[in-house]
Amino acid sequence: MPPQDTVIKYFRLTPVQASALRRLGISTIEDLLRHFPARYDVAGSTATARTLTIGAKVTLFGTLSGLKAKKLWKSRRNATEGFFEDSSGRVKVMWFNQPYMASYVPEGNAVKVTGTVGGNAERPYIANPEVEIVSKEMITAGMFESPGHAEAKTEPMHYAVYPETAGVTSLWFRHAIDRVLKAGTAALVADPIPADVREHYHLPDIATALQYIHTPEKNAHAEAARKRFAFEEIFAIQTARAQERAENDSLSSFPIIETQEHVRKFLTTVPFPPTGAQERAIADIVGDFVRPHPMARLLEGDVGSGKTLVAAAAAYAVVSSRPPRRESGTLQVAYMAPTEILAGQHFQSFIEYFKDLPINIALITGSGCKKFPSKVSKEKATDISRAQLLKWVANGEIAMVIGTHALIQKSVVFQHLALAIVDEQHRFGTRQRRALAQKNSARERKGAENFALRNSPPTGGSNSPRSRFSAPLRSPASDGHENSAPHFLSMTATPIPRTLALTLYGDLDISVLDELPPGRAKITTKIVKAKDRAIAYDAVRAELKKGHQAYVICPRIEEPDPAKINALQAKSAKAEAKRLQKDIFPEYQIGLLHGAMTPSEKDAVMKDFSDNKIQLLVATSVVEVGINVPNATAIIIEGAERFGLAQLHQLRGRIMRSSHPPLCFLLPESTGEMSSKRLKALEKSDDGFKLAESDLEARGAGDLFGRRQWGMSDLGMEALKNIKLIRAARDEAVRAVSIDPLLSNNSALRERVAKARTELHGE
Repeated sequence: MPPQDTVIKYFRLTPVQASALRRLGISTIEDLLRHFPARYDVAGSTATARTLTIGAKVTLFGTLSGLKAKKLWKSRRNATEGFFEDSSGRVKVMWFNQPYMASYVPEGNAVKVTGTVGGNAERPYIANPEVEIVSKEMITAGMFESPGHAEAKTEPMHYAVYPETAGVTSLWFRHAIDRVLKAGTAALVADPIPADVREHYHLPDIATALQYIHTPEKNAHAEAARKRFAFEEIFAIQTARAQERAENDSLSSFPIIETQEHVRKFLTTVPFPPTGAQERAIADIVGDFVRPHPMARLLEGDVGSGKTLVAAAAAYAVVSSRPPRRESGTLQVAYMAPTEILAGQHFQSFIEYFKDLPINIALITGSGCKKFPSKVSKEKATDISRAQLLKWVANGEIAMVIGTHALIQKSVVFQHLALAIVDEQHRFGTRQRRALAQKNSARERKGAENFALRNSPPTGGSNSPRSRFSAPLRSPASDGHENSAPHFLSMTATPIPRTLALTLYGDLDISVLDELPPGRAKITTKIVKAKDRAIAYDAVRAELKKGHQAYVICPRIEEPDPAKINALQAKSAKAEAKRLQKDIFPEYQIGLLHGAMTPSEKDAVMKDFSDNKIQLLVATSVVEVGINVPNATAIIIEGAERFGLAQLHQLRGRIMRSSHPPLCFLLPESTGEMSSKRLKALEKSDDGFKLAESDLEARGAGDLFGRRQWGMSDLGMEALKNIKLIRAARDEAVRAVSIDPLLSNNSALRERVAKARTELHGE
């Protein structure tokens, strides 16, 4: 079985199984081998019916027979009795209060039985054993030293338990992978980790690791294999990032001079002093501007830490610089936000920052375009046509452009784009970020010139910014910087553990805003039992009476389908909005916001909420990022234990936008030990970075962020707890790329890195 062959070539799959494997991303034999166990079943020493010790926990392989449900004579308890039999003899098995076990396993099937030995030496029995149907080959091949041998192995066996999906069971995977391993396929899989790296870090080669991870004979084997594959995944990601950083550092950027002076001038116009963290972040950015290659930096800042001020200072330094060999005009800045609402909010923020400075600012979204200042009113923005705006941007007459994904459309081209800022950048893919960063290409400029000539009105119209910037209409290629790449600043308010940031954003330098500006009120977070929800309602009503607003967050949109046993039984936003409007807050206007609504519907609801036409907004986690309504001072989060800790922190960040004391109420539906511990941590702390680190340590990154969000495997996410492994993988990745930038001499690593790029999407 060559690793690159398809699974369907060697396995007869039903349509349901084929669909299930596709959902798991399994198409080739190597994909199947890389479907690693979620855990191992090591319930007890492997024994036989003849070698049992009273009180021991054992695992036996054989068959079950004579299963019958009955009532015990003395206690009258329901019980199921029968016999387990192997080549050494037979022993009684008993299940208490589990009458269904009588029909659970068809008689004669090979089974693995795990349980505790009860009774006495003369009449032993296995109490409440767990039963798993296995293949008869598993009993005769590998479970004992030789077929028919009656003595058990002394080393407990480890049986892989695989992640399942509807249509494919763990047992199917165990049988299929066992068949692949016996075919010798593991030896044909190319190893992406160089031999010298494996030797240095004492990692098994891939063939050995595949055997170890699927069929470990002892704990040490499984641990060695998991460590190796965790290193491989982090190494591949870091190598991809190292290539991207090397590519970035090979580019040239526009020279930005006198940045310190420009920043000082801008900060004198701000009515409040920057925090120490903001000053450090601005210094980092200014330091990057003087380098010969473009900046590549991630700015992390908790909710309300002042990232926009840092971005504005950087933007002002850029637009205060002239293009090379030009006596007029400015370098340009693009600021991309994930939603129209957030883009509009940043547009207003930049107007406030720059209203007294000679800077033209534009907004471009799917809904329309605006420009500040208006020629009619210097204090206001005005609507303009898309064609006119694109012409001014292409000619360099607009210094700052704020927008959504509309910024990366082919028709939007800049004359001298020197800084690209992306807010909540993990919500944009690499292609989108790269598309924004390539807006200075000569090909795109030529397209923009043609577009402008075909579509723009005559220059000097009522809103022409030429009165402020007299940049001549000349070919930008003539200044010698047609291939300059813009500096890149990405920003996020999502608290990211340090090891995750080092892994996913290994191509970026990182600045952290770990201080909040003075004057922000400290949030009060309370855990409220579901039966005491009236406490939360009374507090919210008190805020509404003050003229403030509030959120109610629900885990799902629709009511669960009662016909589906596994449906999430949690409050739905739609039903809760109706109930609150009718029974709890009839005197206030209640709105509804969820992910199934169209963008225009969402925008309409958010505009009404921003304008206080809606006092209480019932929503799903769609409000997690990008909603800024300072008048909202209270939030109720239903089913709080269903959200990750970082997500809960983001949700309560919606009410940490003003000097009014915010109130957050967590209403869990269950009170498990782990969920209670997490919610209590949120109750006690408002530091998002500390919460992220503690949640990573307590629950694992898979629970904190989720594979869907970041695209990493469970092994890779678990590796994030190991800072030494992260640093080692990063060092080796940088070394590999410095020696062989294109990985021409290691095709296996090149393919593994390409796969890592396609899988990663949390950026």
